[in-house]
Amino acid sequence: MEKIVKKVNEEIQRGWLGPDRNCPYHPAHFSGQDCSFCYCPFFPCNDTTFGWELQGRHGPVWNCSDCLFIHRTPVVKFIYSEIERLGIKDAKDPRFDDIFIEAKKRFWKKGKAMMVVGATSDAGKSVTVAAICRILHRKGYLVAPFKSQNMSLNSKVTRHGAEIAMIQVLQAKAAGLTNPDAHMNPILLKPKGDTISQVMVCGKPFADYDVDGYYNEFVPGPGIGIVKEHVEFLKDRYDCVVMEGAGSPAEINIYDKDIANMRAADIADANVILVVNVEWGGSFAYAIGTVELIPEKDRKRIKGIILNNVRGNTENLRPGADKLEELTGIPVIGIIPHADVVLPSEDSEALRGVRSKGEGQSRIGAIRFPRMANFTDLDPLLLENVSVVYVEKPEDLAGVDAIVMPGTKNTVSDLIWMKENGLFDAIKGLWKKIPIAGICGGYQMMGRTLDDSNGIENGKPAVHEGLGFFDNTTSFGEYTKRIIQNEGKLAVGDGGAITGYELHMGMSEVNEKPLVMLDRFHADPEPEGSVREDELTFGTYQHGIFDKPAFRRYFLSFVKHDGKPIDAEAGCDYDEVLEENLDKLADVFGSNMDVEKLLDIAGVRE
Repeated sequence: MEKIVKKVNEEIQRGWLGPDRNCPYHPAHFSGQDCSFCYCPFFPCNDTTFGWELQGRHGPVWNCSDCLFIHRTPVVKFIYSEIERLGIKDAKDPRFDDIFIEAKKRFWKKGKAMMVVGATSDAGKSVTVAAICRILHRKGYLVAPFKSQNMSLNSKVTRHGAEIAMIQVLQAKAAGLTNPDAHMNPILLKPKGDTISQVMVCGKPFADYDVDGYYNEFVPGPGIGIVKEHVEFLKDRYDCVVMEGAGSPAEINIYDKDIANMRAADIADANVILVVNVEWGGSFAYAIGTVELIPEKDRKRIKGIILNNVRGNTENLRPGADKLEELTGIPVIGIIPHADVVLPSEDSEALRGVRSKGEGQSRIGAIRFPRMANFTDLDPLLLENVSVVYVEKPEDLAGVDAIVMPGTKNTVSDLIWMKENGLFDAIKGLWKKIPIAGICGGYQMMGRTLDDSNGIENGKPAVHEGLGFFDNTTSFGEYTKRIIQNEGKLAVGDGGAITGYELHMGMSEVNEKPLVMLDRFHADPEPEGSVREDELTFGTYQHGIFDKPAFRRYFLSFVKHDGKPIDAEAGCDYDEVLEENLDKLADVFGSNMDVEKLLDIAGVRE
């Protein structure tokens, strides 16, 4: 506490600063934040609107790490004006209590929520939410994305070690937020088989459910309360929460059990925008049918329709849009042309029917596991002179210059799949001839053995032969799922910076030269991964390792096309590429929709 008082006193003496872009931690929460108070002069305010009490090692601790109130410029300017008016010199001055009460009265209000639903799956809900988040952020509003329930094997790790869907992390980036959190995706479903999913709550494993169990036990049990708790948490901290629905909001067979669409809108008291993918054809019928199937009490929430992904002249749709407005009584607030942007897809369904991506010279074969997870790990490779070919059978490996084995939700099942369809032997046949990299589950498969104590054979734990590229063994057993953000440097090549995150079951005993050195909490560097350069073999648990240019350049330095090295000098940080494309996406949406009407629907006007 004395450290906080000392820091606040320094900031009182310094006076108003505003956004401090020279601070190495700026922005810690959101871009453009007011950094005048790094430590809050009201701490601990004990106001549960902004924080909560948790149990620390030495007793109760006030946790306000998710509070953004002190980083709003109008709030800070008011505080400094009161400090000057009252002649306050010390953070311990009891009059700060009165300043806090007045500041909250003047500047805090409950945020609003709006929701984007789609007439079908893949209507463009995710990119529409991202575009709206960036548009509102540009206008100076604090905005957060929210998806009550997401089903995806493409996830990322928050700063607090919680697992949420990748698309909510991208939407948070669009909103200018540096630290997305589990409140933005409180329920994540991770399919484990045809009918079973692991349910993650607040970024941690909760339980496994089949379809009936999920809708009949989880949803009416903890599910509804979880949605309400977390959307209210965000509304306490942001001007607007931009919610994303899932699938269609008019699934009449499960309508009364659906907590991802209109039920969630009702819980959050949100206005709704319906998005329709024009490219699919039948868009007007999709729109009208969706509206008509939604019960009248919920239909009233739909305040706008967006016709999305239009190829060609958008004005050609205007007569149809006018008729749609007449038939539904809902304004068409946007006719959005196809946006040619580089952004990751939400889940592997986007790869259905896709054989390859990119037009680069070198062909990287990506193993398309049946339970492939975090497939967007490969997207940064497309910034280079590379094309990615998706491999499902041995003949797909013909002509590839390198292989990447991505993550998987079930390493053992997908290893068995490779053995049964011949890929296992085909990959072994290319060992030492072309570079082979494994990430997470793919890395586990590259070891000598995988001990799956959950798979019983003859009364004993099942031990499966791995590819044997590394002298590593992986054991699953009762090992807890590892969920953590990482940063560090390559232990090879030029030693460049890497960032990544781990999401895996199983623990590997590694007997190899490390690929990276992780710097966790400024402790001694920790070796991670495996590398055998002379055998062109690389492995790591780090999802996102291709995002920074260092590993991308290093790995591609071993790749040859027609016997010649390829050009891999793009040197782009993938985060910067995403920022540019989020701006481009917002420009496309902002130029082709009624932004003033959007602000009314969002409820952010005074």
